[in-house]
Amino acid sequence: MIENISDYQAPAEIGRWRNLALGIGGISAVIVLAACFFPEARETALRAWLLGFMFACGLGVGGLGILQLQYLTGGAWGVVIRRIVEACSRTIPHLALLFIPIAVGVGSLYEWSHLHGKDAVIDARGWYLTWGGFVGRAVVYFILWFVMQYLLNKWSAQQDQSADYEESARHLGTATAFSGPSLVFFVLVVSFAAIDWTMTLDPHWFSTIWGFLYVAGWALSCFSFAVVILAYLSDKAPMNRILGKRHFHDIGKLMLALVMVWAYFNFSQFLIIWSGNIPEETVWLLTRMKNGWGWIGLILILFHFAFPYLVLLSRDVKRNAKYLALMAIFILVLRVVEMFYHIAPSPSTVNGAHEVHFNAFWVLYLLGPLAVGGIWLWAFFTELAKRPLVPIKDPFLDNAIEHGKGH
Repeated sequence: MIENISDYQAPAEIGRWRNLALGIGGISAVIVLAACFFPEARETALRAWLLGFMFACGLGVGGLGILQLQYLTGGAWGVVIRRIVEACSRTIPHLALLFIPIAVGVGSLYEWSHLHGKDAVIDARGWYLTWGGFVGRAVVYFILWFVMQYLLNKWSAQQDQSADYEESARHLGTATAFSGPSLVFFVLVVSFAAIDWTMTLDPHWFSTIWGFLYVAGWALSCFSFAVVILAYLSDKAPMNRILGKRHFHDIGKLMLALVMVWAYFNFSQFLIIWSGNIPEETVWLLTRMKNGWGWIGLILILFHFAFPYLVLLSRDVKRNAKYLALMAIFILVLRVVEMFYHIAPSPSTVNGAHEVHFNAFWVLYLLGPLAVGGIWLWAFFTELAKRPLVPIKDPFLDNAIEHGKGH
């Protein structure tokens, strides 16, 4: 086990990236939030903020899921990725703050907020589709996510202070035992959050697989983001002494698996809804097959699934940090496109029409991810710099390092 903690801190360049992220995010946030004060731009601005928020949740909340997963599965990839996903998970309190504009803007985001007393379906859902129910559930989600990440990060920090192998193994065993049942709750909470925050944008539409789409999608987002960070750090101390080709190969295989799972869930949803041919279900798909949205759907099929699938089949790509990072960035861009595909063509709160929200304020859809994403990146880099880049007292660290040097 490594003894000298100071030799394994994040490089100084992280500070420059943190300041740049805050600058871009802060300026973009001011523009998007200022647009909310203009009635004609408010709905588009809030949808743009929701777009950025859902993408950032894929990195922060997704980091918590990957943290739990790596404790359960073990393996060298989990050891070298742990501190990155821990830093991701510790941004959850920041995500809670970034949720405030959504909570305040429910009336301009969700059509159901205007349908009480006018729509029997909405009335039948009672308190569930009210402002209090919506915000109250969000508070519960963030509390549960916070408790999970707090405990896992606490045990990891305690492991760094372990006096011997037995104490280190005990902290690792505690985190592993906790991750099993807590991962079940994690999947349930993510499912409910995805339903609340995106599926209810169309208040009459429902899909039983919607939550799993976000579980897989957020996991893919976090893995892709982690690859970018690892690739950036791979030629800098201390990670140049830790990372090897086999680490990237392992994570690349997990990315490939999640690309296929994401495609499977989407195709299953499409096939079941299309074959059932129930009007309440098909309206979501029909809306996204006209007025240009069909082209975005085709882009997602070709570039969110087919292209990454074919590229990630290559062993050489998965073992090359630079190539895998480029593929990861490409996937992250397509993750934003998918969130846009989910959010933008939903019914308008103004007239209930499924409108294409490419109006004079369409640029806000570009600024939304920059705003929330920039602020989130600032929080991530801040958290990443607080701890060593690897779990220095983990009993499997030496084996993990040796694994990466294999052929």
